[in-house]
Amino acid sequence: MTDAQSLQGRKALITGAGRGIGRALALGFARAGARVACAARTQAQVAAVADLIVRRGGAATALVCDVTQPAQVDAMCRAAHAAWNGLDLLVINAGADAAKSPVQASDPALWDRVLRTNLTGAYLCARAAIPYLKAAGGGHIIVIGSGMGRKGAAGAAAYCCSKAGLWMLTRVLAQELWADGIAVNELIPGPVQTDMLRQTRAQDPELPAAWQSEWIKEPADVVPLALFLAAQPPTGPTAQSFSLMRRDA
Repeated sequence: MTDAQSLQGRKALITGAGRGIGRALALGFARAGARVACAARTQAQVAAVADLIVRRGGAATALVCDVTQPAQVDAMCRAAHAAWNGLDLLVINAGADAAKSPVQASDPALWDRVLRTNLTGAYLCARAAIPYLKAAGGGHIIVIGSGMGRKGAAGAAAYCCSKAGLWMLTRVLAQELWADGIAVNELIPGPVQTDMLRQTRAQDPELPAAWQSEWIKEPADVVPLALFLAAQPPTGPTAQSFSLMRRDA
């Protein structure tokens, strides 16, 4: 089966789809035949992505949602389900980072914002989508994680801790949902040319030492692995982490 057919008939919801990795995944999933609900906080960005998919002959709808707000997340999942009369694929991608600083000098408000977006936001998205995935008879949840959730990095406590919690949430969800035919896996992209990476490099022009021999990817480079995971049967891998990093995540 080619990528152009691999997700035919699937009904997907992708958060953080207005730019970066989420945008690339929305375009790639639509190209593979999925009907895609593109969600993000910024109306203009997510509408542009959905419009591009439609102009290319795909099926897409744009949804505005702040994943830290439970009512908005519930409404997003209802709207995605209503748009396609079903939902069987959720990609939890929306994320945030904070200005780099050691814990002693850090801002508690920024810590809270990153944890609420990356971890609580993922929890809210999964919680709201699960009833629809169960009603579809199964499906997939793909969580966009980070190697920084394994190894940590000085000056990035909030981001690292949120991504470590996200990996544990992935494993818990997989155990809770395997009997319902819902596979839950983590995808670790490694460093990708996104606004977040550009912000990190603006603060520190030198790449972190751990990235010196890494593959610095474009967002589209993440799509093939995501397609592979989304196309697996419900009895396929679950509670697993799949990494595009050249070094151990």
